Amino acid sequence: MTANLCVESTGHAKEEGYDVTFLADAIGSENVPSYEASVTLDFPLIGNAVMKVDEFLAATEGPAGGTAQVRPHGRAGDTVRGSDNLKIGKIEEVVAATDKTDAYLRVRGPHLLVLRKNIFIPLGAVVRRAGNDVFINVPGLVVPTMPWAAPPSRIEQRAKYGPPAREVEKLYRSRSPSAHEQSARKRK
Repeated sequence: MTANLCVESTGHAKEEGYDVTFLADAIGSENVPSYEASVTLDFPLIGNAVMKVDEFLAATEGPAGGTAQVRPHGRAGDTVRGSDNLKIGKIEEVVAATDKTDAYLRVRGPHLLVLRKNIFIPLGAVVRRAGNDVFINVPGLVVPTMPWAAPPSRIEQRAKYGPPAREVEKLYRSRSPSAHEQSARKRK
């Protein structure tokens, strides 16, 4: 198969809700530059992870060939990798959610692109764990631009979501799109 055509097209199944993992050493291309562009640039943006076949098998097989014990968030000492397989750093601590913060990984850098010593990666960014590697849904090249210099604040996250739908009467001076919703409001 050609990496930049067939495999990439199949990878768009993520848009339909599928978990897409690209196996970099099981894909070919017509030349090295197109292969490298697909595996390092395109696939990390399309799929959940780019990994090698042995890493994928380690993530799906448990001890003695049984089912894996899935701890997708990882544990202290695991290596965090971006969706492009670039190393981000080592997990120092897995922090549970509190009233003030969402759950997160405290990752010790620096790696080549991340200058700060601690990176606070929300658990929502973690897509899988393979052996001692934890993959996040953000390419390593993009990590320095993410707002992960401090633990993720629940108050800030909730503010980004806006008010609940039940508290919004009208959007942009529009009217209710259905008579059913209007009659439900009158009954209240």
